[in-house]
Amino acid sequence: MTAVVSAEHLGLTFPTGDGDIVALSDVNLTIEKGDFVSFIGPSGCGKTTFLRTIADLEQPTSGTLTINGMSAEQAREARAYGYVFQAPALYPWRTIEKNVALPLEIMGYSQAQQAERIARTLELVNLSGFEKKYPWQLSGGMQQRASIARALAFDADLLLMDEPFGALDEIVRDHLNSELLKLWDRTQKTICFVTHSIPEAVYLSTKIVVMSPRPGRVTDIIESSLPRERPLDIRETPEFLEIAARVRDGLRAGHSYDGDLV
Repeated sequence: MTAVVSAEHLGLTFPTGDGDIVALSDVNLTIEKGDFVSFIGPSGCGKTTFLRTIADLEQPTSGTLTINGMSAEQAREARAYGYVFQAPALYPWRTIEKNVALPLEIMGYSQAQQAERIARTLELVNLSGFEKKYPWQLSGGMQQRASIARALAFDADLLLMDEPFGALDEIVRDHLNSELLKLWDRTQKTICFVTHSIPEAVYLSTKIVVMSPRPGRVTDIIESSLPRERPLDIRETPEFLEIAARVRDGLRAGHSYDGDLV
């Protein structure tokens, strides 16, 4: 398999007036092409920080990190990834199609290329017919799907997703989880997904990375034995519950590292 993300002894320390904060410590991880990897752990454990180092929004202070064999800076310049944030972050004065077009405009795609990519990505996220709507005219779930379409528009192989469904109600979240799996299957993207939800992590992932409280360390990497085809009711099967129990045990074990945990 081809390594898309490779971290070796990765560390990141933030200097502050009250002393250094160690956000990541000795992280070793390989994410292969086509993987769906979820990162789970308590608040402040470095899940989002690790995603931001991949995106070159934060720079590690120790160790090495490569994306498709490049440095994070080179990968950013090569537009090697799309990023979906916790909030949709859509411009309210732009229609949905214009929001999706934004990275394409910045990258210099022609009007014809933009139109083709907008139509294709909106179809992928089931938003065809909503091109002329404004964000405020759509539900929260639809806005987040538009945000995913924007991240897919320039066809990067790697998709970074930072708790994209965390603010949505459970019914909408279940639906979008199911839709995201279909999207992943259709596009063959590599996905890095941050979540606080054990069922979400187990349902979506081929690999689950369990992290300890700060300083963020990887306490377990769980390879999923679930089939690629996953109806929602798979969450009631013994196989699913067994993986969920291992994730829960890993989170509990991680808390044993420190006495005063965040």
